[in-house]
Amino acid sequence: MREVIMAKYGEIALKGLNKNTFEDILVKNIKRRLKALGGFVYTRMQSTIYIEPQDESIDLDEATDMLATVFGIGAIQRSAVYEKDMEIIKAQCVDYLKDTLEAARTFKVEAKRSDKSFPLKTPDIQVALGDTILDAFPHLTVDVHNPEITVFCEIRDKGAYVSAGRIIGAGGIPVGSSGKALLLLSGGIDSPVAAYMMAKRGLIVDGIHFQSPPYTSERALMKVQTLCKKLTAYCGDIKLYCVPFTEIQEALRDNCPEEFFTIIMRRLMMKIANRVADSNDYGALITGESMGQVASQTLKAIQCTDAAAQYPVFRPVIGMDKKEITDIARKIDTFETSVLPYEDCCTVFTPKHPKTKPVLSEIERAENAFDFEPLIEQAIKDIVVYRYKVGAEE
Repeated sequence: MREVIMAKYGEIALKGLNKNTFEDILVKNIKRRLKALGGFVYTRMQSTIYIEPQDESIDLDEATDMLATVFGIGAIQRSAVYEKDMEIIKAQCVDYLKDTLEAARTFKVEAKRSDKSFPLKTPDIQVALGDTILDAFPHLTVDVHNPEITVFCEIRDKGAYVSAGRIIGAGGIPVGSSGKALLLLSGGIDSPVAAYMMAKRGLIVDGIHFQSPPYTSERALMKVQTLCKKLTAYCGDIKLYCVPFTEIQEALRDNCPEEFFTIIMRRLMMKIANRVADSNDYGALITGESMGQVASQTLKAIQCTDAAAQYPVFRPVIGMDKKEITDIARKIDTFETSVLPYEDCCTVFTPKHPKTKPVLSEIERAENAFDFEPLIEQAIKDIVVYRYKVGAEE
């Protein structure tokens, strides 16, 4: 018996003349993700990538779990492949489905006949296979509305594919199909979620993190590094730029009005991110800002921050409340790391009464009262870069 994994297209199935480009990137991403498991043969047909192991020892359960985090895949089915003969399908599929169906109480059969030359129509396939399953597993009953197990039988060009269940894929479009962007990664709950959401829209996402020792600890950096490793499951390879920010923050503390501190700090972060983006071919910046969540995320504050950005700033969680963001953080396994009690530089010298409705001209006047340029240039020279692949630091 041959067994394959069917990775079915999500949104890219709707693409037009550039569909092949998205398919090529998706296959490349899948190959990179599964490389460590062994060799596979990849075939593209009918909006599906067929992934067949070259070695019987390859763990297809592990491969399926890995594919579930690859953007661009709408659904995943681990399937047995048979000749397009209903008697052969009925005779051989019972053993393949045995372990799954013996543990279930209800089921239904869902068939699809892409090859119209197959003699049985879709309803007839469902009845024939359903009767076979009921004869082999008399404890089962049919439930067409809410079955525990759905058995899929697809008659396609190259064979008949039978599977017990379907895994919903990560959706979106393949990472790398929309360009590159730089994420301001703080270590909190929001920014990793922002990375996940923009990777889902096809962006290669790298991170830039600002650290202020001794005000921030080595554990705070380790926390951000762990987040990067976890995000590789969805984002692929990640590069992290760590910016020494202590001298800039001390200069802010000593030379700027306290109520403007947070806004000016974020503007200086943006200016540094602009230069990193410019020299590394990034097309946008990403932040985890949510409207009204804190004083620096009011409409006026965001306006002042954006005025310092030379690139589009994507804020994918801007309209979400904390519960919505937290739910996604739990889903992608970043929440427990994000809530570790190691403070980032955004909490250093936090003003008691931050300005919630800053005026841009006032902010710029306060910022220009001190020459931050030499400190910015030195911070950029002292950036340390880390690289992560499939959760492991190089």
